[in-house]
Amino acid sequence: MKTRHIFSVILLLGLLSGCDQGFDKINTNKVDPTSLAPSLILNKAIISTTYLDGVSTLGMLCYNFGIVQQVITPYGSSLSGGNYNTYNNANTPLVWVNLYRNVIKQLVAVVDQTRDDPAQANIYHAARIWKAYAFMILTDTYGDVPYFEAGQGYISEIIRPKYDPQEAIYRDILKELEEASAALDASQPPVTTDILYGGDVAKWKKLGYSMMLRASMRLTKADPQTAKSYVVKAVSGGVFASNADNSVIRHTAIYNNYIANHLAAREKTNFYLAAPFVNYLKENNDPRLPVFAVRYVGAKGGPEQVPARASSDPKVQVGMPMGYNDVTINNVLAENGVASLWDFSQINLTTVLKLDAPEFHITYAQVQLLVAEAAVRGWIQGSPADYFEKGIRANLEQMASYDPSAAIPEATIAAYLKAHPLDNAKALEQINTQYWVATFLDGNESFANFRRSGFPALKKNPYPGAEITGNFIRRMPYPDSEIVVNLQNVNDANTRQGPNDLNTRVWWDKE
Repeated sequence: MKTRHIFSVILLLGLLSGCDQGFDKINTNKVDPTSLAPSLILNKAIISTTYLDGVSTLGMLCYNFGIVQQVITPYGSSLSGGNYNTYNNANTPLVWVNLYRNVIKQLVAVVDQTRDDPAQANIYHAARIWKAYAFMILTDTYGDVPYFEAGQGYISEIIRPKYDPQEAIYRDILKELEEASAALDASQPPVTTDILYGGDVAKWKKLGYSMMLRASMRLTKADPQTAKSYVVKAVSGGVFASNADNSVIRHTAIYNNYIANHLAAREKTNFYLAAPFVNYLKENNDPRLPVFAVRYVGAKGGPEQVPARASSDPKVQVGMPMGYNDVTINNVLAENGVASLWDFSQINLTTVLKLDAPEFHITYAQVQLLVAEAAVRGWIQGSPADYFEKGIRANLEQMASYDPSAAIPEATIAAYLKAHPLDNAKALEQINTQYWVATFLDGNESFANFRRSGFPALKKNPYPGAEITGNFIRRMPYPDSEIVVNLQNVNDANTRQGPNDLNTRVWWDKE
């Protein structure tokens, strides 16, 4: 009995030993990755910069577009914001939630993973460029934000990052763009998975210098000397040279343009082109108006907004006046020549907001207009009028990228340019008003440049009961979630910057 017992134990140990052989190999999942290539994480960050879903676009629809008076809604409640000049804590945090919690975290991870790997140097520098761009949107929206300690939760276990002054943030953004753009190396094998340029290092360099130009021009009032020095560096380094250089996300029938998706579905009848925007385009016989606008002529309700009523004829477009809600707007229908609030012009869902319409981050048109302003200021050589004309032409030609039907004929472009030369006496207004048009549908950039330049010369939204003390909203307040989890650092930022409300100006937004 004793012998048999010992034999059984030996046999069991042998079986267990046999079972253990190859255990790691058998139980290793060869399909599920344990890590992602930094180049793919960078792609994810680039894609996410234009929002993660349709709901996230409400921050832009309800605030940015309304503040710069391009797109407006007469409705309140969940859609209130720039239309009423009021605080809506459901929509003011959306830029923060998307950029800070997603995009920045991804970019910080890419930079950390590639910093010391010579084989991934171009990915490292591309990530630095995109990180600078993402932080520009974040700090332009909120002012002082976590920057140097941002995204360090997993890397350095910093869970309550301090908020850095916007001045310090912008100085480092400019440094990062200068260093990263110069360091990109075309001799390295291209990163063919690159979603923006397919690994074309020359185009990434142009993107970096073009972003540097944009960042430096933010400082025209706050720090003109620094602005001038970096404008010169950017132009010398080589900014965009044509529309082929544009930074753009292209969509498909499956991967939609989220603003288009939102306005084609749940918000289809809620948002309208604002009168100041439509009137400017009409008064200047702007050939972009039929590309931007559609009106369902005579519609008396949402169900009547049908293709049979749709018209993009510039002559029939009517922008919704500022200062009304869905009830008081009925008092001005007759004087605007419309049958109902549903009869005002809307964004064209067959061109600029097709479901597969592209979204632009920065364009050759915008770059040329900023160069034109820099030339007006005497910071660079060249003719401001020539740069101005190139900028307008580029945006007019850019319309073809939305749909073949949106292409503007050369004769029409030439006629528009001839009718709108640069007037030195009002050059800054002309340039920045054209920039307002050239950034249509990029609410972050439209809002930032409007505050920076003061143009176009918009009138205050006259809606009664506004919750701001000035004429326009100047920034978004910090999210309640930040106040809960990072109160001391939020308070330090408020002490330095000003009250956490819609009135406080960011550092570069000088009167």
